Amino acid sequence: MDKSKIKKVVLAYSGGLDTSVIIPWLKENYNNCEIIAVSGNVGQADELEGLEEKAIKTGASKIYIEDLTKEFIEDYVFPCVQAGAKYEDYLLGTAFARPPIAKRIAEIALKEGADAVCHGCTGKGNDQVRFELAIKAFAPDMPIIAPWREWDIKGREEEIAYAEAHNVPLKINRETNYSKDKNIWHLSHEGLDLEDPANEPLYNKPGFLEMGVSPEMAPDKPTYVKIHFEKGVPTAVDGVEMDAVSLVAKLNELGGANGIGLLDIVENRLVGMKCRGVYETPGGAIIYKAHEVLETLTLDKETAHYKALVAQKLAELVYNAQWFTPLTEAILSFVKTTQKTVTGDVTLKLYKGNMINAGVTSPYSLYDPEIATFDEDEVYNQADSAGFINLYGLPTKVYAKMKAKNNLD
Repeated sequence: MDKSKIKKVVLAYSGGLDTSVIIPWLKENYNNCEIIAVSGNVGQADELEGLEEKAIKTGASKIYIEDLTKEFIEDYVFPCVQAGAKYEDYLLGTAFARPPIAKRIAEIALKEGADAVCHGCTGKGNDQVRFELAIKAFAPDMPIIAPWREWDIKGREEEIAYAEAHNVPLKINRETNYSKDKNIWHLSHEGLDLEDPANEPLYNKPGFLEMGVSPEMAPDKPTYVKIHFEKGVPTAVDGVEMDAVSLVAKLNELGGANGIGLLDIVENRLVGMKCRGVYETPGGAIIYKAHEVLETLTLDKETAHYKALVAQKLAELVYNAQWFTPLTEAILSFVKTTQKTVTGDVTLKLYKGNMINAGVTSPYSLYDPEIATFDEDEVYNQADSAGFINLYGLPTKVYAKMKAKNNLD
């Protein structure tokens, strides 16, 4: 990249430590270029407060704060809920959010006539790939600046020192410097004491959890919640129809209050290393669980089993930055077809971190109590099973006789 040609840069801006430091760093290292900050609002709430003032104060010429929350939930999260896509039990909160943000950054960069785009992702993480592949999908010839792959700053301690030296205001300090990513779907925690998998997360420490409480601090009385789905998409809570964003927010409230959706895992990152993360996904965990319960009633065995294989592949594609690919598009089309009958109501009992199935109904139920009953019925002739077993077990019988004939163990 010829730095002398970089006059205008669009920066993926969150206002966090990395991107706050990047603005003065770009000024120093890229010819005092114009910097346009772009922040994607995917429901990170208070993190957006004062963002415009901070960006301008630290050197940006202007800032776009784009509300992507509805698009994020409807076009990225819910299709994966329909699929049941999980990556090693992780509900993909960060991986979901990067494609719509990067897509919008690319669109603004083209509109503004930018010479490059810039992001604050580290060279060790997944997000650098997610941002850059999405940008390539919408602005394939746009140069990309990744300061973590260029600068001499070695870690977050040095970043804080750089910020202090350049009068960049920070909301963190050295003692509370967890690396976090927040949106309406989840909150992730990494770093500090969590870098050692032997350390138990400080769930009960005030301020650690932000979307709810620990199971120990949840009420002693269970909370019941009923979720209605239409073709695999949640549309109502306790009989009240809601838009996608309001529904997730409501379930975050209920789930958080009952200690739902905590996950502590050592996951396999795209770049080849293992990383320990703690995730809060209270509403998302409820939605995934309820959808899973509803599908036990509405999907036939072969579709359900094959769909589980597809779900794992989709989760890998989403996690590995391949949202905007032909295979992802094809899988989502398949999933949508499977959801035609995934309509109904699921009641869950939330209790101290647990989600307990408390009833499921659907007009498309494949469960027939007259067939499934252990009592006498007029539908299923149990004598028919003898012929079925003889045919089904024929390969086993033939193999056993061959072994006996040839004295094989």
